[in-house]
Amino acid sequence: MSEFDLGFSASLTDDAGSFKLLELPRSLESQSPLRFSIKGQPGEDAVLCTNDATYTIRSVVLSNSILVVTPQSSADTVVSPGRPEAPQALRALRGREYDDIQDSEDHPPSSSAPGLTYAAARATIQASDAELARGLRQQRILDIHGALRPIAPAYLTSILETILNFLVSQSMSALRAVPEEDVAATLADENEISRALREGAWTMDVEAVVREIGLGILRQHKDDSIAKETLLERWKLAVGDTFEAKVSLEIISCTASMNGGDMLTYFPSSDLPVDPPSRFIDLFLTRPRWKAEDIAPFLSDIAVNTKDRDKLLLKYTRATTDSQGLWYTKK
Repeated sequence: MSEFDLGFSASLTDDAGSFKLLELPRSLESQSPLRFSIKGQPGEDAVLCTNDATYTIRSVVLSNSILVVTPQSSADTVVSPGRPEAPQALRALRGREYDDIQDSEDHPPSSSAPGLTYAAARATIQASDAELARGLRQQRILDIHGALRPIAPAYLTSILETILNFLVSQSMSALRAVPEEDVAATLADENEISRALREGAWTMDVEAVVREIGLGILRQHKDDSIAKETLLERWKLAVGDTFEAKVSLEIISCTASMNGGDMLTYFPSSDLPVDPPSRFIDLFLTRPRWKAEDIAPFLSDIAVNTKDRDKLLLKYTRATTDSQGLWYTKK
């Protein structure tokens, strides 16, 4: 049996009155150097964050190890991979959209509300730095005058369409590096879009740009449906002949709901409740039964991985199979 000498600061018990043992998964133990932080506001369950991952912290009564340290408590604390809070916490920025009409980078908004800074988000949101950065990118959130602000969807669509038209007109390939200055000059001249750039070049994520333009069209049909073929036609027209091969309903699957036949409605997973029970209630109010491939995109933001997603499906749905394949219905 391994033996260890444990030493504790004299102020530990004076300040806190107790201590806990924390069991780390092997994936963390092998990291060198090991760096992590514990994040959580009063009333929240604390999480452990490394540079690129978030772990939930839970107490366990039984352990495979016998550690004779203190008779005060027989419970250990372990960490396991968890869902980052960033995507949900950043929803609080709604209403502070940046569209360059009401304000611009040269003329800050007159609102007295200070907004959320990146430093404050990093300190309070239960997510690793990498997960927070990914959440900011995915939700198209900019750091403007020290405050985090999501870019208005319609404004973003306008910018992207201008960029695609510019690339085509200049016979530039989106797969090669394009000078920032050339693109910025076009946006400033044609759309009066403010700029603050360093010299450099960029390569476009073609699928992400095409997807965002498709969402710009679908977003207009939240209350009324649009025919699938009509959407595809308008989408291809918006991106042009050069990029129409990238148009596909699959890349907007987590924002579209089929309303019977070939009709589509804007139904973004980001508008659904974060807690799993409410999420499934809303999903089954929208559609009484779902195919596995259709419901999966609407669970990606509340499940850590496919194993976690399957656990949610097992807990909240009933699986049935017919000639058309596997279906999930309300439990």
